[in-house]
Amino acid sequence: MIGLDTILKIGEKVLDRVMPDPAAKAEAQAKLLELAQKGELAHLEADVKRMEIEAKDRDSARGREAAMASADVHPVTKNINSILALGVITLSFVLFAILIFIEVKPMAKDILIYILGVLSAAVTQILSYYFGSSAGSKEKSKQLDDLLEKK
Repeated sequence: MIGLDTILKIGEKVLDRVMPDPAAKAEAQAKLLELAQKGELAHLEADVKRMEIEAKDRDSARGREAAMASADVHPVTKNINSILALGVITLSFVLFAILIFIEVKPMAKDILIYILGVLSAAVTQILSYYFGSSAGSKEKSKQLDDLLEKK
């Protein structure tokens, strides 16, 4: 993990390359230390640690999926998560169709809409699990990789 000391060292290396003037470099180093004392760099360090934890979490989830795919168990048991996910998505579309194409009593319609709302939230989670949560996460992962490569 990248600590505050590492961030300060990286900052000093950047300053060495960008500022050849010793006076300007010393002033910039003082500002960098001031930022560190104010906690700005601590926030950056916390963000980096959070991104590292998120990356490890994704890796462990991928490892779990790979282990499940290669496990020596009954095919239905091996694919139970996929089957349940497909069932939730299918049920959501069935309820959409019922609400659109079939006349439903007002009391039953309210219940169906409530259930559809719950299923819509579940579908969002399923799609996030199988296809990734957002492009922002990918961008953060890329930034983290770039930062670690510079180390």
